[in-house]
Amino acid sequence: MSTQPVLAFIGAGNMARAIIGGLLANNYPASQIWATEPDVAKLNDLAAQGLHTTGNNNDAVTAADIVILAVKPQVLKAVATELADAVQAKQPLLISVAAGITTASLQQWLGGNCAIVRCMPNTPALVQTGASGLYATDTVSQEQRNQAEQIMAATGLSLWVENEGQLDAVTAVSGSGPAYYFMVMEAMIASGEKLGLSPEVARQLTLQTALGAAKMANSSEFDPAELRRRVTSPNGTTEQAIRCFTEDQLPEMFNRGMQACYDRSVELAKELGD
Repeated sequence: MSTQPVLAFIGAGNMARAIIGGLLANNYPASQIWATEPDVAKLNDLAAQGLHTTGNNNDAVTAADIVILAVKPQVLKAVATELADAVQAKQPLLISVAAGITTASLQQWLGGNCAIVRCMPNTPALVQTGASGLYATDTVSQEQRNQAEQIMAATGLSLWVENEGQLDAVTAVSGSGPAYYFMVMEAMIASGEKLGLSPEVARQLTLQTALGAAKMANSSEFDPAELRRRVTSPNGTTEQAIRCFTEDQLPEMFNRGMQACYDRSVELAKELGD
């Protein structure tokens, strides 16, 4: 019999499947994982991998030691309210990956005194290179914190924040961050085409450059600012591009955009928690 805790994924959309895929890739036993969806037929592929699948959320919670709430934020209140009795009876660790739903709202919907970890993941979790911010309520034990961290680490990097409000900053940096890089890639590809490259050559060069730069920054002893300085020779080609970006206030533009993202995250928490 496995000593691994039984996990129940309430909702089996892209993020849940990213976590499940990472866990299975790290040899987590499929027999210790439950997944739920209203349409059980959508779970046939997971059942074929050895997971328990069901359309009944309460059955999954009753079987679980750890429950991952992975439904859309707009429906989480209804789902959590229906699960309250089962959660109170079993007292599992709850991990929510629903953006914008505070632990206070979850406590209210689930009956209170629950051990809750909020997680802000991002879409690169789908390819096991995600970045997740985690926050735990005071009711979460150290063992449960370790378990939550290990589960999310299956999709990439997992880091704890000191207070729940910082998850709004996590949203602005990493939660929404992939879209910023995709937009930069779009712009570079388009510019490459205008400079005479074929669409495919411009695309491949841009994506490989983004991958290489990220790998260099991630493995270097120097921070990105120093790496930029080291490839920016005086009066060279790179310097001309950097000068244009600076004159067009690219750093300030990022700051404004990320502040707007942060502000909207705060607003959504209020709207979804009502």
